[in-house]
Amino acid sequence: MPDPVDLTAALLRCPSVTPEEGGAIVMLEGMLSAAGFACTRVDRGGVSNLHARYGTGGKVLGFNGHTDVVPVGEGWTVEPFRAEIRDGKMFGRGACDMKSAVAAWVCAAIDWAQDNPAPDGSLAILITGDEEGPGVDGTDAILEWMEAKGEGMDHCLVGEPTCPERMGEMMKIGRRGSMTLYLTATGAQGHAAYPHRARNPLPPLISLLNRLATWRMDEGTEAFDPSTLAVTTVDTGNPANNVIPGKATATVNIRFNDAHSSDSIKSSVRTMIAETAVEGVTLEMDAKVSGESFVTEPDGFTDLLRGVVKAETGVEPVLSTSGGTSDARFIRRICPVVEFGLVGQSMHKADEHVIIEDIRALSRIYRRVIDGYFTNQAS
Repeated sequence: MPDPVDLTAALLRCPSVTPEEGGAIVMLEGMLSAAGFACTRVDRGGVSNLHARYGTGGKVLGFNGHTDVVPVGEGWTVEPFRAEIRDGKMFGRGACDMKSAVAAWVCAAIDWAQDNPAPDGSLAILITGDEEGPGVDGTDAILEWMEAKGEGMDHCLVGEPTCPERMGEMMKIGRRGSMTLYLTATGAQGHAAYPHRARNPLPPLISLLNRLATWRMDEGTEAFDPSTLAVTTVDTGNPANNVIPGKATATVNIRFNDAHSSDSIKSSVRTMIAETAVEGVTLEMDAKVSGESFVTEPDGFTDLLRGVVKAETGVEPVLSTSGGTSDARFIRRICPVVEFGLVGQSMHKADEHVIIEDIRALSRIYRRVIDGYFTNQAS
């Protein structure tokens, strides 16, 4: 098997801060092409994306990952793009989230391809440079290209870091939905000494925010914890203490389970807006939906992955729907999708790192999953 640790280090040396490609996708394209994969760049909107396929028929097992990383930020004690090794750990932006998992899968896939020159099934690898960005021109662009070309997948594994503290302890079979509400209250500016001559937008906006902040959306469902809602910012842009502002805005972030859809939530909030409105002040809502909630029902592939992880690590992973969003939210529209990757404690932090032995263990897990998938252990 190609060394996934060496490939991780090479990828970490690519400064691929989203949406910059940084050389990472070009490197992977070259490696996979040399190993016999049919590679297609599916770039869109200034974002670099790669689709690679090995095999021409049979079941298709897919892998999805990203090479873009969040900005470096402050507080590093090592160079973030040098792949420095200390005490059995490799440091670098993207080490945890998620260049190590990309390297682990690519090395496992190449190893499998070398052992299977005429396979009965196929591997599809979807690598994007837009997971940490807006998520508009990344995995979704690859999937649209696949649908147009008649390319499909029977199952897909996403390599996001899924384990809270110890390798092997968690895999994701679903994700909460995510949406952001942008609320605007518009009244009429006036002097604070003559409030009757103005239309203050703040009281109705505050009343609405209080209803939202105290709204118990649900008690949780079989697959999910209770939905959450957080007021994240309120602003009037008013520097004067003797002026009633003419406009005020607020932002609300909602993470919701499968008891709701984004449309049902928007409908509930519109009702609250109507009930808190006052004469002379308009309340408006704009919503951005990052993804709907979903659950992948456990099947043969889930069992295969879970069994391999336990055999390799000695830990039986919990099936979870916790965390934020991932590109699994796009993939679930075309096939069942499961997520499994490394320990995520250091992702997005200064001195992001990965335990080197975990990289090798993950690559062994991925290789065993590929073998099991094509020996009819998964359906």
